[in-house]
Amino acid sequence: MQPLDDIHAELLGTLKRYWGYDSFRPVQEEIIRSVCQGRDTLALMPTGGGKSLTYQVPTMLREGLCIVVTPLIALMKDQVDRLRRLGINAAAIHSGLSMRQIDIVLDNCVYGDVKFLYVAPERLVTEAFRLRVERMRVSLLAVDEAHCISQWGYDFRPSYLRIAELRERLPEVPVLALTASATPAVARDIMRQLRFAEPHVLRSSFARPNLSYAVRHDEDKNEQLLRVVRNVAGSGIVYVRTRDGCEQLTEFLRDAGVAATCYHGGLANAERSIRQEEWLAGRTRIMVATNAFGMGIDKADVRFVVHYSMPDSLESYYQEAGRAGRDGKRAYAVLLVAPDDAERVQRRFDLQFPPLDEISTKKSAPTCKSASATASRRRSSSTSTTSARSSASSAARSPAR
Repeated sequence: MQPLDDIHAELLGTLKRYWGYDSFRPVQEEIIRSVCQGRDTLALMPTGGGKSLTYQVPTMLREGLCIVVTPLIALMKDQVDRLRRLGINAAAIHSGLSMRQIDIVLDNCVYGDVKFLYVAPERLVTEAFRLRVERMRVSLLAVDEAHCISQWGYDFRPSYLRIAELRERLPEVPVLALTASATPAVARDIMRQLRFAEPHVLRSSFARPNLSYAVRHDEDKNEQLLRVVRNVAGSGIVYVRTRDGCEQLTEFLRDAGVAATCYHGGLANAERSIRQEEWLAGRTRIMVATNAFGMGIDKADVRFVVHYSMPDSLESYYQEAGRAGRDGKRAYAVLLVAPDDAERVQRRFDLQFPPLDEISTKKSAPTCKSASATASRRRSSSTSTTSARSSASSAARSPAR
């Protein structure tokens, strides 16, 4: 067995050679050692905590490539571009590529020297991928933003639940699941869905001493938002629940002389990309967005994140607020609360999670449509039976031919 000091020196040497860092952040090296030992590992690290290095460093130390499952094309492009700038061969397959382009990428993974293949979960179940993956020399399977397995897997992206099938094709390959937001229940679900050989969780501290959290109670959210925008210099994100609200708040900020744009799922892909690039480049100061914006966005100098609307969950709030201050400098996360917000959230909760007796009543009570359909089936069955009996009687009376 290689001495621990030698392993430490080897890991630091790889970190320095490719990324230029002299030391690891807390828990990074422990996660990397776990991966190098071939253990299935769930790593819980804060937003901006350097998750990508925990699968990139061990991959550069070993033969073979790392398959990285990631939920957004923006995430893939960002990581592939970064690795290529470091002289590391990386590629991605996603819905934005033609079948010919995907075939070329997959063949390069089989016959070439690709070290990292980024792939959307939907691609894992395609025939083109399944035919090639068993011929690849895979050293590690990394699942980025692993909370999506539990948060999205059941009702938004079912293909995330198919990642376990990839494990069956690569039984000797360890898996590293990475996330910045997972409750104990979600963590257990991640390990179950990914079929961990044994539960193994490594946690980094989630303390962000440079990030100040504040809650502002006021009927006039617009005025509170302007105070933040005018008193805190630099780039910011404002989260709004609806597309219409997003558009309206952007107009309000522009009328107040603030360079703002909006981002939501109702915009065309090309338009979203343009607006995102304008904001990343600093040509637009404020991004007003729904929760469609954010995952995979790597902008270190975001000075504030304002939640104009209440977030969907505590995990969502932490993930979104954590996009501020990734450069380690002072930043602010502000939640704006109006007097009627509690009532609005309660109504939303009641719609999403109705009482059990109400669900049972609705399930047991037939609707007019279903009752009518049942009656129709009964009439049809009765008519069919009568017709069959009549035909049988006629057949009995007819001579054989």
